[in-house]
Amino acid sequence: METMEYTMPREKMLRSGIEALSDVELLALFLRTGTRGKDVMSWSLELLQHFGSLYGLLSADRKEITEVYGMGVATYAQLKGIAELAKRYYNTRVQEENSLSSPDMAREFVQSQLADEEREIFLVIFLDNQNQVIKHSRLFTGTFSHVHVYPREIVREAIKVNASSLILAHNHPSGLAEPSKADRIITAKIMKCCHFMEIRVLDHLVIGRGESVSFAERGWI
Repeated sequence: METMEYTMPREKMLRSGIEALSDVELLALFLRTGTRGKDVMSWSLELLQHFGSLYGLLSADRKEITEVYGMGVATYAQLKGIAELAKRYYNTRVQEENSLSSPDMAREFVQSQLADEEREIFLVIFLDNQNQVIKHSRLFTGTFSHVHVYPREIVREAIKVNASSLILAHNHPSGLAEPSKADRIITAKIMKCCHFMEIRVLDHLVIGRGESVSFAERGWI
């Protein structure tokens, strides 16, 4: 028999839609049951407070998760499964819809692909003249604090797939999304190379842990 602690967020979802659930209620929906001495809602709240956010919880490693009372390997696997499902959802959505219909969708997609990476990854999304996605590629992989980026390689790939515009993105494994001076310099070099081939750079998104910065929103592109 299902307990009230599980049916409450479920019934709210059925009544008002999944978007109506708070982070605590959404987590409770996945966990289904609480732990000894705590119902699922209390436990979900405690977990989010302990890890700081849903992002902090889902990006925690096995040791961090299993050190928390009541969270064993099964819960760790479940949480990692949720995170991976979200990542694959955004990847599949871009492939099947072939579109990034808004800046928010582009940001969400890039965050799903790069936020948990332990090394800097430089990703490029190639778009046609209707801003439809042709492909996205992780063109360069670096270290924890740096990635070497070669603008000519980006332009070469753009020409190969007949792209009219690009969205650039890379992550900061340190967690801070604020672009560095080097980030701004390499973006300017890429834009200069692309300009000669009449390829537009629409944005450069820098992804941290739970935060991001858009060069376009900053007025740098």
